Amino acid sequence: MNSPNALWRVYLSAVLEHRVIGLLLVAAVLAFAGSQAPKFRLDASADSLILENDDDLRYYREMTERYQEADSVVVTYTPEADLFSDTTLAKLQALQKDLEKVDGITGVTSILDVPLVASPPMSLSQIQQETRTLLSPSTDREMARVEFRDSPLYRNLLTDPAGETTALLATLKSNTEAETLLARREALRFKALETPLSPKEKTELAEVEQRYAAISAENQSDQRGLIKRIRKVLAQHRDGAQIFLGGIPMIAADMITFVQQDIRLFGGLVLVLLIILLGIVFRQLRWIVVPIAVCSGTLLTVVGLIAWQDWPVTVVSSNFSSLTLIITLSLVVHLIVSYHEQEVTQRGATQSELITGTLRDKLAPSLFTTLTTMVSFGSLVIADIRPVIDFGMMMVASVSTAFVLTFLLFPVLTRNLKPRPDLPEHSEVTDGVTHLMAIAVEHKPWLVAAAYAALAIGAGLGVQRLGVENRFIDYFKEDTEIHQGLVLIDKKLGGTTPLDIVIDAPQSYLEEQAAFAEEFGDFGDDLDGGSGISGSSYWFNRFALDTVNDIHAYLESLPETGKVLSMSSSMGLLEQLNNNEPIDNFTLSIMYNRLPPDIKKTLFDPYLSPDGNEVRFALRVIDSDENLNRNDLLNKIHDDLLGKFDLQPDQLHLAGALVLYNNVLQSLFSSQILTLGAVFAAIVLMLWGLFRSLRIALVGIVPTMFAASAILGLMGWFGIPLDIMTITIAAITIGIGVDDTIHYTHRYVAELKGGKPAMDAMRASHASVGRAIYLTSVIITVGFSILALSNFIPIVLFGLLTGLAMVIALIANLTLLPLLLTRVYKNA
Repeated sequence: MNSPNALWRVYLSAVLEHRVIGLLLVAAVLAFAGSQAPKFRLDASADSLILENDDDLRYYREMTERYQEADSVVVTYTPEADLFSDTTLAKLQALQKDLEKVDGITGVTSILDVPLVASPPMSLSQIQQETRTLLSPSTDREMARVEFRDSPLYRNLLTDPAGETTALLATLKSNTEAETLLARREALRFKALETPLSPKEKTELAEVEQRYAAISAENQSDQRGLIKRIRKVLAQHRDGAQIFLGGIPMIAADMITFVQQDIRLFGGLVLVLLIILLGIVFRQLRWIVVPIAVCSGTLLTVVGLIAWQDWPVTVVSSNFSSLTLIITLSLVVHLIVSYHEQEVTQRGATQSELITGTLRDKLAPSLFTTLTTMVSFGSLVIADIRPVIDFGMMMVASVSTAFVLTFLLFPVLTRNLKPRPDLPEHSEVTDGVTHLMAIAVEHKPWLVAAAYAALAIGAGLGVQRLGVENRFIDYFKEDTEIHQGLVLIDKKLGGTTPLDIVIDAPQSYLEEQAAFAEEFGDFGDDLDGGSGISGSSYWFNRFALDTVNDIHAYLESLPETGKVLSMSSSMGLLEQLNNNEPIDNFTLSIMYNRLPPDIKKTLFDPYLSPDGNEVRFALRVIDSDENLNRNDLLNKIHDDLLGKFDLQPDQLHLAGALVLYNNVLQSLFSSQILTLGAVFAAIVLMLWGLFRSLRIALVGIVPTMFAASAILGLMGWFGIPLDIMTITIAAITIGIGVDDTIHYTHRYVAELKGGKPAMDAMRASHASVGRAIYLTSVIITVGFSILALSNFIPIVLFGLLTGLAMVIALIANLTLLPLLLTRVYKNA
């Protein structure tokens, strides 16, 4: 008695003779999963769309903290009447007041309350005495219209050039505890990259991560509630105006809503669809109830496991529910088809014998298909993209759970069923399709080979055209508020995607300054000629500000950029206060010290460090520009600033959402190559171990390689870029497609061992396991097509392309694979 046989007998005894124990075990697992399910959470935060250990992210967070950048949302307001009329301004004021009352909003900025200096023109002494706004009695409305149109600060920020649309900027309340925890978490994580953490630090990091995750979940829930309250206010003010809500917090809230809708919709629709397909295919209630019970139990268990492990579900992993159902059903359908074959070939056998024969036939290939699918999804952990990594881990858990519950529940649930001796042997449609493919392989082998060779060449050329550049606006359907709001802000209010350019003083200057301070101490303050910050800083002086103006003008000249704000914008406003005359260093220092705090906060704090040795350019990129290539734009800005303005590399820093998102996009190519290389190598080794033949292992990988290459080639030819969703298509195609390869090859080898010639073995395999492959592929394809109903375009493309990949894998496994196998064994 060897160990495998002993384990086999224990397994059969557990599922057939002591099935009550099995049911109780499953019930306990489901009860635990149900208890954990309420902890299931969704995540649409910035952390869910970044690279792991991104240095640019660390700098961005430091910069955001230094310049006190708070979360905000944008409300665009396009009235039917004139924007500057009394009626419109009264409505706008009422809207602003109602927004300011919303719990969670700390302030609202609009054209009504920003300082005006040219409506009519004011001097520095006048602005020290009075801060004039649009609603001030002394304000000339027509001059204000011109000032908003021409102001370096306000144009394309608070109003569009035509003066038809305005924006209200609502600042959201920040969570200081979350910010503190985030800073500590990042400090510990980056320290861990350089040197091992002490046990105390490891414990602290775990505690900080856990606490930050909990607070982040609370914040996202609070923020969704805030967005709902804001929208409720906006709904009350739409009379006579077109209003849109924009901003990253709104996008994050809507993304979670999309994910919630997709999970409910896809899970429910796929379940209904599976019931319909099972009814059409098998036409027996038993083969509807059993698969659905197994699929439902598996899905509940996976949801509980995800909640227990505290894996946040993102847009990328939101389709885990439909994938889990599809993969589970694929396993069950193979068992049903094998059971049906047992019924037909072993008339008069008992139910226990039929189940035993089915399990013996399918346990080994199903185990290997499960392992290969797990390897395929597991390869995603090397992608270095957090949501892709989490998705891979979730699906590894899902696939393993599906295998265990399928081979536990299927025999337990079918044990008391009675065989049906009147069952028909064949399905005309299924047999017709598989028979045609067998005929093509047998009678037109060279035509089949030539077709695949031509298609492979076309796929290879298409892969070379594959890109990663995609517009964030295109992620959303045109009828969604996100899309409409982004387009309006993009076209009328200076762009949507933020990019920050921070330039330090040269290192040599900082070293000289430090040496000067060390030598003279406080006495050095009296040696700067009384010019204050303009004498002690690198950037806040007439000469350096001329360079800032030149850099600002260069950035504005780029066709991809919209609104640009910097000290150049502020100086333009100050020169208006100085009768449009250039300002010398002495006057600069006086203005800096005497300006009212609210104006100083607006003009200086966002663009100049307190010591004056660092300047910041805040610009927004027009995401809807069809010619936008983020990587090329960032490289151009970087190279031009170094080359044209005599800057040193260590002075220049590019940061912001554009940089972080571009880093993700640029990593997609390398991630795709690493993922495919790892998964192909692992699967070849597993096929080699299963079939004890390197030739079969190399042949077996070819159909799946072709399917994955074909779908990537089609994406290249049709200009569909890789993104955080489509990068997973190849891994899924391999993981699911190779399942069919293993089932077919396993049956083919078994037929050969039974004494049949290579071609007869091929025909027998098509007539048996080919039917299961056809049925599972149809079910999987239709299941993925459900994803086309999503509001998130990457998920739509993911569903359609993955469904198409399954069709290609089906055809390749029933034509190319048998063609190669028959040649291998014919020449053996």
